[in-house]
Amino acid sequence: MLYYFVSKSHPAEPMTKLKASPRIYLAGPEVFFPNALRQGAEKKRLCAQYGFEGVYPLDNVVEGAERLAPQELARRISHANEGLMRSCDLLIANCTPFRSVSMDVGTAFEIGFMQALGRPVLGYSNTPADYAERVRAAARASSAAWDAESHAADIEDFGLAENLMIAIAITDTSGVFVTEEVPSHRMLSDLTGFRRCLERAQQLTRDPVFSS
Repeated sequence: MLYYFVSKSHPAEPMTKLKASPRIYLAGPEVFFPNALRQGAEKKRLCAQYGFEGVYPLDNVVEGAERLAPQELARRISHANEGLMRSCDLLIANCTPFRSVSMDVGTAFEIGFMQALGRPVLGYSNTPADYAERVRAAARASSAAWDAESHAADIEDFGLAENLMIAIAITDTSGVFVTEEVPSHRMLSDLTGFRRCLERAQQLTRDPVFSS
């Protein structure tokens, strides 16, 4: 399933003049996995096949990290990632649910950051179930309420793959939100949706509005 929408009232701002190989920031929870570097390398390899330079959060090196207090290290990582995003022309986000019914929250922030810069944001999720379906399923499976008021709380239901602020941030920047159904053991590693985002990114960067 492909969600695609170009806002006429709030079109994406043009990117800076594209380089020979447009840079794509690769956002997602892969950075937390034991094979994080291998997954990043595979995504960067695919980017190169499509004519892009993949930029992975773990490309950053924080000097003297072992000597820093945890909060200071976190601050430097955050600032370094923001610097990488500012250097990129587009973002592709893995929005597959991670540790909850929703996507990784750090990835959600990165989507908002790039959207605020006026850069195209593309996203994919390796589940066909929309946000409301996942919330209801989790509520049924839970033997206890998540909190004292959860039984009375509204469930956002617009038929979107994620919370509307995420889904619309993606589609309104001339991006795509791809959903795929994949085997459960490949939920967070399957790259079919990622490839579809790369195909759309090629179309975007060929459009004169993004390259002038």
